[in-house]
Amino acid sequence: MRRQPLRLSVLDRSRTRRGEEPAEALRATVALAREVERLGYHRFWVSEHHGVPGVAGSAPTVLAAAIASATSRIRVGTGGVMLPNHQPMVVAEQFGVLAALFPGRIDMGLGRSVGFTDGVRRALGREKDAADDFGAQLAELIGWFDGTQQAHRGVHARPAEGLRVPAYVLATGEGAGLAAEAGLPLVIAAPRGEERMLTAIERYRADFRPSGQSAEPYVIVSGTVAVAGTAERALDLLVPEAWSGAYSRTHGEFPPLVPAAEVRALGMTARERAAFDQSMKGHIAGTPRQAAEQLRALVERTGADEFLLATSTYDRAELLDSHRLLAEALGQV
Repeated sequence: MRRQPLRLSVLDRSRTRRGEEPAEALRATVALAREVERLGYHRFWVSEHHGVPGVAGSAPTVLAAAIASATSRIRVGTGGVMLPNHQPMVVAEQFGVLAALFPGRIDMGLGRSVGFTDGVRRALGREKDAADDFGAQLAELIGWFDGTQQAHRGVHARPAEGLRVPAYVLATGEGAGLAAEAGLPLVIAAPRGEERMLTAIERYRADFRPSGQSAEPYVIVSGTVAVAGTAERALDLLVPEAWSGAYSRTHGEFPPLVPAAEVRALGMTARERAAFDQSMKGHIAGTPRQAAEQLRALVERTGADEFLLATSTYDRAELLDSHRLLAEALGQV
């Protein structure tokens, strides 16, 4: 179970809104990082997506550099770099540069996903099975930092070698075992239901092997939390992202966000409605008191050491208000 007060952190995917250029979304991500630092959040992470119309964040280490430059205290990292898309040495060099420029503030969150479509995977020079070697890629990457990698003898990653950059494994059920074997902190969500997540966390703790990076298990649970003055308004905050996700599953394209009122007015097909209703489930939403109670209950069930908010909505001011209200309700501000 948790051994310290719960930490709150934020993951932002630089979601675009209908009619805006990707540059606006990227600048908004940097601005949000400055605001959540002021609110006392522990980390601010950015993600990696390639060829997705509704997501501007395709180069997380580049974006992390901009965020670290614009902030002063909050930890900055990736949620995550998709290791199968890259050579481990290049990833080590990128994080080495970040850690050299911003010592003590950089996190290396790592995932095992590959490109969203066959075309994207071909453009990246990867195949669907690239994720099968994630364990070996992860070990090699860590080795570039501590000088133990043997895949390329006599080669050194500069300036990474000798630097300490905390690594985190983003996982669903299968990846939890890889995090345990590597002795790294686990970042996990519940896309397939909470029971599967709880089982994966239990297995991770049972199988954890202490490493040079982590002496004991550390669990970061990620999810959506929408907070507003009323429960009804909080639910509305979920609608834009829920519809975008539903549209991607029914049309094969992940679109920019649109206002909740427009989504509510749509004449959805039965298939779209089912996907949308499913996308609205499994989140925390409500007034500050309701959301805080729901989050505390989830933390109690999971024993999480930290919670990573992955909330998106159309109105960025309302998103920031949601983060503020949650921080205040939990006594963080």
